Amino acid sequence: MYFHVKISIMIKATAKLIVALNGNAKKTQIAAGFAWGLLLGLIPMGVFFIVLFLCSFFFRHNHGAKIFGMAIIKLLSPVYVYWLDSLGGFILTIDSLQQIFTTMYNMPFVPWTKFNNTLVMGGLAAGFALWIPAFVLFIILIPLYRNNVAPKIRDSKIANKIVKFPLFALLDKAIKDY
Repeated sequence: MYFHVKISIMIKATAKLIVALNGNAKKTQIAAGFAWGLLLGLIPMGVFFIVLFLCSFFFRHNHGAKIFGMAIIKLLSPVYVYWLDSLGGFILTIDSLQQIFTTMYNMPFVPWTKFNNTLVMGGLAAGFALWIPAFVLFIILIPLYRNNVAPKIRDSKIANKIVKFPLFALLDKAIKDY
């Protein structure tokens, strides 16, 4: 039952993303969704992740793009985890920031965020640093996709055959529902 619910949520999120990419959804909202997905994907699961994930709902963006972007970044984590760890270690050992980190660590509830973990700090720093470049990149890529790639996919024989597979048939049905 749990697995079925997760698959259903992922299919709905992917369907919303496909509809948004191929429809009249604002490219800025889709790009913001991908940028949020990048930020959340770089942060390890924990209190900080949950807080940022909940905060993301106060901003206007495409949630399907956020979930999709986050899933892709999480899948690629073995590739970049070493650099995040090094970046976090570098930031946490900067002498001029030690007083701030000590004060934060002595505050109530703040230590639960694990901000002093090298992966969390590296993920936060990289996520915030890459948010705007990712946003701009996707603003550029979305019209290119809409004008060049989407029509070719829609008209291809392979896409018409893939839709007949059960999982993709569910996705196709979810897309038509939206």
